[in-house]
Amino acid sequence: MDRFVVDEFLSQPAYLIGLITAAGLLVLRKPAGQVVGGAIKATLGFLLIGAGAGLVVSALAPLGTMIQGSTGAHGVIPTNEAIVGIAQAQYGSRVAWLMIVGFAVSLLLARFTPLRYVFLTGHHMLFMATLLTMVMAISGQSSGTVVAAGGVLLGIMLVAMPAFAHPWTKRVTGTDTVAIGHFGTAGYILAGVTGQAVGRKSPSTEEMRLPEGLRFLRDSMVATALSMMVIYLVMAVVYLVKAGETIAFHAFASDTRTTATGLGNYLMMSVMQGLQFGIAVAVILFGVRTILGELVPAFQGIARKVVPGAVPSLDAPIVFPYAQNAVLVGFMCSFAGGLLSLALMTWIFSPAFGLTLVLPGLVPHFFTGGAAGVYGNATGGRRGAAVGAFLNGVLITFLPAVLVKVLGAFGKENTTFGDADFGWFGTLIGYAGRAGTTGGLVLALVLGAVILGGAILFQKRVVDTGWDPGAHRDLLFPRPETPDTGGPLPSVHGKLSPPAGAPAPPPPASRG
Repeated sequence: MDRFVVDEFLSQPAYLIGLITAAGLLVLRKPAGQVVGGAIKATLGFLLIGAGAGLVVSALAPLGTMIQGSTGAHGVIPTNEAIVGIAQAQYGSRVAWLMIVGFAVSLLLARFTPLRYVFLTGHHMLFMATLLTMVMAISGQSSGTVVAAGGVLLGIMLVAMPAFAHPWTKRVTGTDTVAIGHFGTAGYILAGVTGQAVGRKSPSTEEMRLPEGLRFLRDSMVATALSMMVIYLVMAVVYLVKAGETIAFHAFASDTRTTATGLGNYLMMSVMQGLQFGIAVAVILFGVRTILGELVPAFQGIARKVVPGAVPSLDAPIVFPYAQNAVLVGFMCSFAGGLLSLALMTWIFSPAFGLTLVLPGLVPHFFTGGAAGVYGNATGGRRGAAVGAFLNGVLITFLPAVLVKVLGAFGKENTTFGDADFGWFGTLIGYAGRAGTTGGLVLALVLGAVILGGAILFQKRVVDTGWDPGAHRDLLFPRPETPDTGGPLPSVHGKLSPPAGAPAPPPPASRG
């Protein structure tokens, strides 16, 4: 039964979102038809995001093969789903109970502390629950201790990380009605801080002024597809020269056609993958707009009855519509950061410190790099998006390499956790476990208490005071040019407003 609850309910964010939307609309006493329709539409919005993510993975898979074959690099490719699947065979039951306990703890913390964030990204809850189970079990903790203590640590992370990122999230969205609920938060904060430092006078990525003949590039779907087409064609040619026709023509083995029939077919398959990537991004953006339009009003009801002032914490693509050009800039710059970090590892850090080589995974670099680009752009324009995302790429290369050292036998797998928060938090809990069973447990709980206390202090002293990390830009860029992409529109304050069709945000609620 516990596995059923986790596998079929808690780990399915679409169902969670639909039920929470329905609950919020019921509290608001909406008609039955509106409740059912809103719940289904919110669920479909999340399924659209998942469908788009699946298309992204499919479109990037052959490109990963080309890059790895062209560079000759071999090592670990961080993939959350893969390492979680491997760990489930040994720790599945403990992961299930830890996740349930952690979510319950997070709701209690949201209700009785100033951290009014409800984490709704179900798969990331599952990932963090798996990581905590692995590192605590490896350190010798009993099953009951893993579930109880791990649940407390998970609950703390579910409310603390959205709080630490919230000033930058508000800068991105222009509202206080949504938070980031994704364990790449350290990278997003780093990108936002970097934007503040390097991009004071840099215009937004969304304000690119193009010649009349290139104005079609202002459509984000067109620009994204065209950019990926160019990247694909370049890498296809390099891979062909490096590996030869016999191997290169099988680069698209994951596609319905297992091999290219000739040079022209090989190049056109590359073009098609670039176009598919553009479609994938468009699907994600549409899914985000759909869910925001339903979830924001529903949360008004939840905020009134269950968790006063509740703010939903959602997956990374929730910020993509607010700076669509920045997503592409962030992806490419994050990947560049990963490539440079791999070179440094190969040359210096692997021989000197025994770090595992971490190959840049295109999927984590797209989602976390794209979000980092949005955060960097919000505080530092184009320069902030580029440099902030580049540093995110460095972060998600080095942190997984360090994390591998505390994963025991799982560190010998060809994959590991990829996003930034898994790296730093898992490493700290893992090294705490080396103090012994009792000492490790105490150190882990102390670390959790420090994070929780820091988040509460940050919420009161920074978030609730209305600090705006990008306020310095408003004097220089009071009203950015409105992109004609059909996405979110800049406000008169130089921030970005919710997607078209989304309801007006409710008045700020007291955070106690």
